[in-house]
Amino acid sequence: MDVSGWLAEKALTTRSIARTPIWLYRHGLGPVFGGRMLMLEHVGRRSGRPRYVCLEVVSRPRRDRLVVVSGFGTGSQWYQNLQARPTCRVSIGRRRDVSAAARFLTDAESAEALTDYQRAHPRAWRHLRHAIERAVGHPVYSLPMVELDLGG
Repeated sequence: MDVSGWLAEKALTTRSIARTPIWLYRHGLGPVFGGRMLMLEHVGRRSGRPRYVCLEVVSRPRRDRLVVVSGFGTGSQWYQNLQARPTCRVSIGRRRDVSAAARFLTDAESAEALTDYQRAHPRAWRHLRHAIERAVGHPVYSLPMVELDLGG
């Protein structure tokens, strides 16, 4: 595995590394990620408390619609929390705390978005896929995706 693949795997599996972008967003430094990453604020389905996760933007079907992927599948806490309560807040680039609504893509829509991402970012996909597969312990052929409507 090359250095960037190793870093991607560590970023996915080491909590302190994975949470660093959240700290940056919460301290007003989110713009360093540009439009490729966002911070999602969602509500814990059991606790009712705010929760945060940073996710890569897979596509932008329209100006105020962003598609994000759940690399750990439907078992991801943020994914399950959005299923319970699809309203959330998004920070991306210079935009902070924008109200949003989640829509879960169908399998066909997710497959199409993943294919488009693979074409647009082949190197990033190779590293990400390898990192996800090592983290979850099985091959990845499809990934669940969520479209966030920023109400534009």
